[in-house]
Amino acid sequence: MAELLEQSLKEFADALASRSAVPGGGGASALAGALGAALGCMVGELTVGKKTYAAVEAEMRTLLVRAGALRDRMLDCVERDAEAFAPLAKAYGIPRDDPEREAVLERCLRRAAAVPLEILELCCEAIALQRDFAHKGSRLAVSDAATGAALCRGALYGAAANVRVNTRLMRDRAWAEATEAHVAARLASFGALADEIFMDVYGRDK
Repeated sequence: MAELLEQSLKEFADALASRSAVPGGGGASALAGALGAALGCMVGELTVGKKTYAAVEAEMRTLLVRAGALRDRMLDCVERDAEAFAPLAKAYGIPRDDPEREAVLERCLRRAAAVPLEILELCCEAIALQRDFAHKGSRLAVSDAATGAALCRGALYGAAANVRVNTRLMRDRAWAEATEAHVAARLASFGALADEIFMDVYGRDK
């Protein structure tokens, strides 16, 4: 699946729109999150080196490094989400009377849920950074911080949906329900934060 990130935007969108199971919602969420983090980097790049923002120069450079790392990790998740789905798709083909089927499916479901769960956590980190970019970054690029927050919010919700589609089928209900509770808490907290960032920027007069 290493070719996914080598595709043009049109090729990726065409693949996403096709009957193929990959790329799917998890990969699309990872890409959206990476784009959101990249917009944070843009705000940082337009802030550093400006006399007006000299007081936040050091902090902005730290934010740039962190946002860049998040962007790279989420891009990596585009590939890994597709790779994690392949064993699950194969496991569904195991005959229902095979005594190993349920154990194999459980392992594959856990693995398939792991990548979107990671994407969700990365989105939470990226949203927290957007708050700082929006509050301390160049006013000329503040709309990019708002857009970054909105993209990361969408990625957060998409990742949550792709965790849930796997946990709902798991036989280990204790693990599944604990994971779902964790995801719900992250959605409530960081979904609200992303909305707050967006509305703060959107409502500014100047």
